[in-house]
Amino acid sequence: MKKSLLALAVLGAFAGAAQAQSSVTIYGIVDTGITYTSKAQTAAGGTNTGSKFAMNSGVIQGSRIGFKGVEDLGGGLSAVFNLEAGFKNDTGALDDSKSTNTLFRRKSVVGLAGGFGTVLLGRQTDFADTISAYTSVADFGGVVQNSGSALNRLQGTRTNNSISYTTANLSGFTGNLMYGFGEEAGKTSGGQAFGLGGKYDNGPLGLGINYYQSKQGSTPADTSLLVGTTGQGVAASTGNTAAKVLNVVASYQFGPARVYGNWSRVKQDLNTAAATGLTAATRTTAATLALSQKADMYELGTAYSLSPSLKLLGSVQYTRADFAGLDGKGKLTQYNLGADYFLSKRTDLYAFVSNLRATDMKNPGVAGDTTGNDASQTAVTVGVRHKF
Repeated sequence: MKKSLLALAVLGAFAGAAQAQSSVTIYGIVDTGITYTSKAQTAAGGTNTGSKFAMNSGVIQGSRIGFKGVEDLGGGLSAVFNLEAGFKNDTGALDDSKSTNTLFRRKSVVGLAGGFGTVLLGRQTDFADTISAYTSVADFGGVVQNSGSALNRLQGTRTNNSISYTTANLSGFTGNLMYGFGEEAGKTSGGQAFGLGGKYDNGPLGLGINYYQSKQGSTPADTSLLVGTTGQGVAASTGNTAAKVLNVVASYQFGPARVYGNWSRVKQDLNTAAATGLTAATRTTAATLALSQKADMYELGTAYSLSPSLKLLGSVQYTRADFAGLDGKGKLTQYNLGADYFLSKRTDLYAFVSNLRATDMKNPGVAGDTTGNDASQTAVTVGVRHKF
């Protein structure tokens, strides 16, 4: 009897140890806001505008549900995976803006981690998404995407069929390499992408830099090229560089205030005059950032902790865009003020007011689903975010 009890105890200990060596976590975010927008383009099109009220999912962060796991393989080596699906909690629909029926649109990776760092394979963001923590994306999220951070990848653009390596923290420095396979038969360069980035954290100081380049192809790794392909048709431009993106960001914590600034440059060489079809007569109604040949984006902002629960926010974004075949530069300027109140560590209430102004180009609108059709548009949003 004693031997049986001893055997059961030993087996229980081994089972507990095995369970402790492997774990799976379910997590998510539900973020919804109500937005009032002035001077939004009406269904009639043209220059008609009107005010709009809308409920939007994912104002600061995209609503999502995720699964991540780790298994201890011994010797400091672990197997890791992360699957993350986005959804629109205002309608319950899958959040798949590219209409590719992608379940784990946000992330789908598996890999190994250890003292050497982490290697991940699958669908993932490049390092611009990591260093966006030093920018207004961390506080305002999607509210600032149309003024430039959606194009310069700070909002988190995915790369399919990719492999990445991120170093361990080396006295505050972390580096990253990424390569995306274009998977085009007979032309290795068709659709391929690569990225190189790094960040440095030292107390109140945060610095980051990232470079990303992608090429056109029949199955491009860069998901920004999957729908509404940049510039010329795929057959004419496969293997040619479609996008070059450079981000330089900095942030510093002065007591209760975080102050940040950054600059990004985006070049889209395939956006020629013939490819975009833009004319001087249509530039204010059709010249969007996506059709620019080169764009420079600048940002300044701050987040001030008035109390442990309340943050006051402010930022300004300024973008200059060149369009092939058009004289002069298009300009976008966005001003943002906001407040974020934390009811708990997992639940917060937020309120934002933003004004987006366009000169010599189309006003994209503040909200993602509300195009501007006037030189100036204002949006006011209030919402709630819960993390689990």
